[in-house]
Amino acid sequence: QVTLVESGGGSVQAGGSLTLSCAISGVDDGRYCMAWFRQAPGKEREEVAGILSGGRITSYGDSVKGRFTISHDSAKTTLFLQMNSLKPEDSAMYYCAAKKTLLTYCSLKGTFTYWGQGTQVTVSP
Repeated sequence: QVTLVESGGGSVQAGGSLTLSCAISGVDDGRYCMAWFRQAPGKEREEVAGILSGGRITSYGDSVKGRFTISHDSAKTTLFLQMNSLKPEDSAMYYCAAKKTLLTYCSLKGTFTYWGQGTQVTVSP
């Protein structure tokens, strides 16, 4: 059973930084697409960033390119999201997600099988 547990959320002023972590357990040796999504109240879920397990190819949503960085440890046990130059519009619940894939990159489209419970990020003006 794959489980994902996010941590690191909190409140920060605009222009500040936060690093989110996602502890991953139960994965096998297969290739996984690991990603971060976010959802603000009253808005649709938004793609934030994705990375292929065991690889370095990353993908980002347009609104976070150049400010956020996704990474993971070599053991595939922890996924990170470094968030810099935060804006009030970055405020949302952030979710870690994963899915098995045969692709050579992490596509943020399609269905993700595994989800964490989320961690709240609040950015004040």
